[in-house]
Amino acid sequence: MTATLAPPAPAVPATPRPATRHRPLGWLMLAGTAALYLWNLTASGWANSYYAAATQAATRSWKAWLFGSLDAGNVVTVDKPPASLWLSGLFGRVFGFSSWSVLAPQALAGVASVFLLYAAVKRVAGPAAGLLAGTVLALTPVATLMFRYNLPDALLVLLLVGAGYAVTRATETASSRWLALAGALVGLGFLTKMLQAFLVLPAFGLAYLLAAPTSLRRRVWHVVLAGISVVGSAGWYVALVALWPAGSRPYIAGSTNDSLLELALGYNGLGRIFGGDGNPGGGGDGDGNVGFGGASGLGRMFGAAFGTEVSWLLPAAIVALGAGFWFTRRAPRTDPTRAALLLWGGWLVLTGLVFSLMGGIIHPYYAVALAPAIGAVVGVAGVRLWTGRTNRPAAVAMAAMVAVTAVWSFILLDRTDSWLPWLRWVILAGGVVVATGLALGGGRAGRWVATAGVVVALAGTGAYSVATAARTHTGSIPLSGPAGADVGGLRMAGPGDLTSDGLTSLLAATDTTWAAATTNATSAADMELASGRPVIAVGGWSGSDPAPTLAEFQQYVESGQVSYYVGGMGGGPRGSSEIAEWVADNYESTAVGNQTVYDLR
Repeated sequence: MTATLAPPAPAVPATPRPATRHRPLGWLMLAGTAALYLWNLTASGWANSYYAAATQAATRSWKAWLFGSLDAGNVVTVDKPPASLWLSGLFGRVFGFSSWSVLAPQALAGVASVFLLYAAVKRVAGPAAGLLAGTVLALTPVATLMFRYNLPDALLVLLLVGAGYAVTRATETASSRWLALAGALVGLGFLTKMLQAFLVLPAFGLAYLLAAPTSLRRRVWHVVLAGISVVGSAGWYVALVALWPAGSRPYIAGSTNDSLLELALGYNGLGRIFGGDGNPGGGGDGDGNVGFGGASGLGRMFGAAFGTEVSWLLPAAIVALGAGFWFTRRAPRTDPTRAALLLWGGWLVLTGLVFSLMGGIIHPYYAVALAPAIGAVVGVAGVRLWTGRTNRPAAVAMAAMVAVTAVWSFILLDRTDSWLPWLRWVILAGGVVVATGLALGGGRAGRWVATAGVVVALAGTGAYSVATAARTHTGSIPLSGPAGADVGGLRMAGPGDLTSDGLTSLLAATDTTWAAATTNATSAADMELASGRPVIAVGGWSGSDPAPTLAEFQQYVESGQVSYYVGGMGGGPRGSSEIAEWVADNYESTAVGNQTVYDLR
């Protein structure tokens, strides 16, 4: 490359008309995505029982729906903000509470995310780029996993991709309204998974400030208005929780002072980045546990925990991003290709660095937030490089994207060498052939070579995604891939893991406000789902929340609102809380299946 190298192709209009021949391919992409995400969806049952129980509570109490309570009696919330539960709770109220109504919202959010990413990239680089970007997102294994699972990440991705689309529209015409919409969507992302939603803001702001076709003063003012939109979209709910009398709402799980803002800044915020505030170091300083992200560092996204989840096309995206910035370095300030690379590439770099270096709790499925950015960068830069393939440096960069993807797919597939052992060799051989052809410019068979390159790039990640959809997943930390590719879904085990038919029948027959209490949130959730009755999770998710206090629990028992306390298997009450000790000192126990049950009536 030389310093005088021009961009591989002139910038296309901001809103190109899609070629008619691409429309069936767009519909095919969406239909295939829907099939992948909705097929055999209920095979995983309740998937994450913790959030499924909260959805059940949301279908039975509007207060539980509003605050994201774990039980319909509203003792304690889940340890995340409630936006994803607003969606699944409404689904449950409309369609009835079931495994399908718990999981379908995430699958539909996935299809919508693919469509919005396609639409955003198409506006900048044409329909072929949009199709490539959407397909990459759809076939990223962690996306297939999360869009079939009841965790907040699916809704977060939808909101952030929607915000990216809005910034794209805003940047075309310097529209303050589109930029304000982007801010509102990011604010809703905060109400879905708190500060993680804000990681995209620097990239969004930079893209608009640099490329919007208006004066600098107006650009700055529009960004300020968008910031106000973010604050308003997220802040109304923070204010509502703060102003609502604490005695008439559930305790905010994970916080130290019953405050949603403290939860956002502490346990779910800075604690995740630096450790502490209830974050035991995650994988950052731990023993490399796959479920907790492995050791922190620049290689984390390629390691055993995150590699097969999201990194299949990450090396190609890095090559594409560098090449794209190089070839657009002399383009006009408002160049849409460079603006798109700033938007999606900035999203990718900043979020990837935070995930790689953070020292608190992190799980591999968080990486779904990188998938849209990888798809967009590969789509925009890949198609631009193809358009300029007569320029040898552009052809070489495109060939490098295919070659590095083939080699990295081989390495990732080799980590599960007993699964489709032939596939990695086919991808590697195909990558060598295609990369060679692309480096030479493609010749007369250029379109066929390009098509083969897309197939090679998507073969590994696509196969892994299909294998992910074919498996059932349960627990707190699901992992993608075929059977045997991971240690399986991890969870906090407790007495509810072996909820017997006898205990289920016992709880189902109660008519008190709460059928039971137990010192384990997952166990409480399992009991709620099995019996259909609310169960108090003493101490919330972590077991350390002061909800309920001993005095509050004693009042519940004295007023006849709790029927049973379910303790550990084969012994006294599980845990060392004051409530467990008070129950053991004052009530007789009986064995129901493998559980110790105290009759509090």
